[in-house]
Amino acid sequence: MTGVAGPEPVRSPGHGRVDKPWGYELRWAITDRYVGKLLHIRSGHALSLQYHVQKDESILLVTGSLDLVLEDDRGDLVTHRLLPGMSARILPGRRHRFVAVEDAELFEASSPEIDDVVRLEDRYGREGTTAP
Repeated sequence: MTGVAGPEPVRSPGHGRVDKPWGYELRWAITDRYVGKLLHIRSGHALSLQYHVQKDESILLVTGSLDLVLEDDRGDLVTHRLLPGMSARILPGRRHRFVAVEDAELFEASSPEIDDVVRLEDRYGREGTTAP
């Protein structure tokens, strides 16, 4: 079809692949209201034990298996084994960590605070930073 214009720009700045020590993320939607990512976590690797001040996120495991370590209402860290098709919501202030039991891919939909991360522990020396 000629004369039909799509959204400008088709891709906003910040989209694309961001390499991480545990794998990578593909940022496919970044707006002032929400963020969408695909995270690929290599088997045996883990994200930081972290929390967010404002960021509210939900995840959906697509492939692999993943241990979600998530703070409960009493402040205890509880491990939940996620299999494909399972989802979880992570509220602001809740400590959490993703640990890949096998190569895992998950979708993350969140509020737009992309750099809102407080790292408490990290296997890759990134405690206290927002570094990728």
